[in-house]
Amino acid sequence: MRIAIRCLLGGILATSAAAVCAAGAAAQEQGGEVLMPEQSAAKARAILLGAVDALGGNAYLTMHDVTCTGTFSNFGHSGELNGFTKFQDFEIPPDKDRFENVPKHNIIQITSGDKGWTLDRGGVSEEAATDLADNVEGRKTDLDNILRHRMNEKDMVLRYVGPDTVDRLEVDWVELTDPDNRIIRIAISKSSHLPIRKTVETRNPNTQMKSEEVEYYSNFHPIQGIQTAYQITRDRNGLKVYQVFFDKCEYNTNLADSFFTKQALDERWEKVGKKSKYKSKSASKADKDDKDTNDKD
Repeated sequence: MRIAIRCLLGGILATSAAAVCAAGAAAQEQGGEVLMPEQSAAKARAILLGAVDALGGNAYLTMHDVTCTGTFSNFGHSGELNGFTKFQDFEIPPDKDRFENVPKHNIIQITSGDKGWTLDRGGVSEEAATDLADNVEGRKTDLDNILRHRMNEKDMVLRYVGPDTVDRLEVDWVELTDPDNRIIRIAISKSSHLPIRKTVETRNPNTQMKSEEVEYYSNFHPIQGIQTAYQITRDRNGLKVYQVFFDKCEYNTNLADSFFTKQALDERWEKVGKKSKYKSKSASKADKDDKDTNDKD
């Protein structure tokens, strides 16, 4: 646990204590050792680099794309389970994603940069602005994006928070604060060096209300040299948001950028849309026949 060192400025302060204050009030005591900000940042970076190595090192850092299938469990605003969805997800990190329902592949969501589209039974439409904003925001705190890119940003502040026990595992907590004051904490297992938990603390700029999201990573499998969490759970302010259970993941299948475009969805609609229209007309005819039968009765 982190213990802040407080320097009380007063006329009776000892010279040595005043020297500590002058060196920097942000010095930290971690497990019995006092760390100045530079030392704390260096230790945090070393732990994060250890996590990158444990996740696969160069294979993890340079992977181009990933395709996964699994089950998605969605929860409501009160934490109640809303249902399960079988899915296939295609991703080119950090900003291209295509999520499809299985086995019909007739409901598809695509995000690419700051744009997005949805295919459903009504055709292809633009993604709602609020959903796009949520996607962009989520990208900034995404664990893989942090470990591959954001931790190296010039204005990112790193700190070693200290040792702890999480889910009966000994961990080291590392904290990152970006220029927009997002506070991201990651728990790294001391034994496996894999990340097992991430918390993100943000504050609404209008209401100043604080929000905390927690993600849990477990059931790691080595896939093509990359340690992959086959179970991910997210909570928001103490309520469950979703759980993902992966059945299979595959890396570097050479997904093309064109797969993550509106044109790709338009082409898919040409295939599945006709079936949907046919079913809709058949359903309407069946309803009419039932109505005629009831009228005769």
